[in-house]
Amino acid sequence: MKLKVSSDLVDYQEALSFMEEQVAGIFEGNKEECVWLLEHAPLYTAGTSAKAEDLLNAQFPVYDTGRGGEYTYHGPGQRVAYIMLNLKKRYQAPDIKHFIWSLEEWIILTLKEFGIIGERREGRVGIWVVNEDKSEDKIAAIGIRIRRWVSFHGISINLNPDLSHFNGIVPCGIRGHGVTSFEKLGVKASLQDLDKALQKTWPKVFG
Repeated sequence: MKLKVSSDLVDYQEALSFMEEQVAGIFEGNKEECVWLLEHAPLYTAGTSAKAEDLLNAQFPVYDTGRGGEYTYHGPGQRVAYIMLNLKKRYQAPDIKHFIWSLEEWIILTLKEFGIIGERREGRVGIWVVNEDKSEDKIAAIGIRIRRWVSFHGISINLNPDLSHFNGIVPCGIRGHGVTSFEKLGVKASLQDLDKALQKTWPKVFG
């Protein structure tokens, strides 16, 4: 499997083009599986379930995308991981729910490396953190697409993005909860630290 890490901000359309080409190549057997760690300039993406009323203030470019889910934000200080895997080869019986569970587990184990307890919530996509006042904020989002049993799009983890940028949308269509980050939780870490943790925990989930 190929690991691609970009230190500069990556144009969203460039990322989409790369994923399209990679996914086609993986299906055809002439490209290897790939995980791409990157950051984008501030933008919003709309998944296949996005509702117009959840776009509150389009202060940044908005991209329609074929991934599952609703509106999400990407920007500097947030590590995005695009995951292009051949699920048919990896699993005897490809199971999208199990794949999403695996992505959640990867995030949870990675957060644990920094002493952050990330949790799943039934009916609420992503990974959540419980605050001292018992409120719950999202620290990581998941939005994938499967084509011919090859995955693309992926996950995002909030390291130290400008959290006010999330105010332009209802993140993932979930009202009544906020978003958080390593920085807001008082956890000091760099993108390089996060990347190392993601690489360390990957084999524990995906072999």
